[in-house]
Amino acid sequence: MNNSRSISPRGKKATFDIAAERMRLARRERLFSFLQRQGALVVLIALVVLSAVSFSTFLTTRNIENILVQISFLGLIVVGVTFVIISHGIDLSVGSQLALGGVIAGFCVQWFWPLGLIVPPLVTGAIGLLNGLIITKWKLEPFIVTLASLLSVRGLAFAITNEKTVGISDVPAFTWFGRGDLFGVRIPILICLLAFLIGGIVLTRTTYGKAIFAIGGDEDAARLMGIDVDRTKLIAYTVSGMLAGFAGALLAARLSAGQPVAGPGWELDAIASVVVGGTLLSGGAGSMSGSLIGVLLLGMLRNLINQVGTLSSYWQQVVSGLFLLIVVTAQTYLTAQERRR
Repeated sequence: MNNSRSISPRGKKATFDIAAERMRLARRERLFSFLQRQGALVVLIALVVLSAVSFSTFLTTRNIENILVQISFLGLIVVGVTFVIISHGIDLSVGSQLALGGVIAGFCVQWFWPLGLIVPPLVTGAIGLLNGLIITKWKLEPFIVTLASLLSVRGLAFAITNEKTVGISDVPAFTWFGRGDLFGVRIPILICLLAFLIGGIVLTRTTYGKAIFAIGGDEDAARLMGIDVDRTKLIAYTVSGMLAGFAGALLAARLSAGQPVAGPGWELDAIASVVVGGTLLSGGAGSMSGSLIGVLLLGMLRNLINQVGTLSSYWQQVVSGLFLLIVVTAQTYLTAQERRR
């Protein structure tokens, strides 16, 4: 006697519908996951294609080199800010520290040119360390501490220069770091790429990198795991300050001048680049490769706007802001969808 029961046509259809729905959901999840991880890269590629099709001069060697040189100074700052944001912090003082680093470089070069590269990151690193100490020991909000630092450091840059530019002349060994090239590649570009490479290795291959992610994910849990939270944060803010000061020194080398007015709004550009690249402002997630894509995206967008040439600088800022808002909103939505799954 055959005890097997045949499945009715209705049952087969229901089974098929369930399987089809599961496949659809699986495809949707894979798409969301891909866009959440690589959304900024997709937008960057689309922007490059659009620019190349629209403007014949976009993909020329000269234009690409100009873009990369312009973002290389900001890129150094982005590396440091990435560490800070992954740890669930914020650093609003990096733009002012860049200006201070530049004017200190201008003064130091007059005595002994190597000091123009050494002293600025030491001074701004000390400022970053002070920011970190106030945040960790006094338990103040990073936003407030670094905002105060933004104002005071900028004021210090104006005070020590009497609101004047510090000129740098007849020091080719120093200005080479801002204008020179090695194997046909501009020095600032090489330094920026090296910084991202080292930052990526630290984040993904070291105990410190694991500690940064753990603190950003859940600080209390990180303490229970035996992680020295305060020391880890201090290092992040110190590195952020040092890279900002070094970027200022390189910018001074390129401009042959230390300018106390340099870097206004760069802190916001750095944060935007990091967030667009997929790093969460809530901490605990992010990557150096994503931040690199974010700063490239910002540089490409501004170059595209300049290629158009019909917008004033004010409307360019409006377009840039709206574009970044759209990208960040999309990243936030995709991240929320990822967490729900």
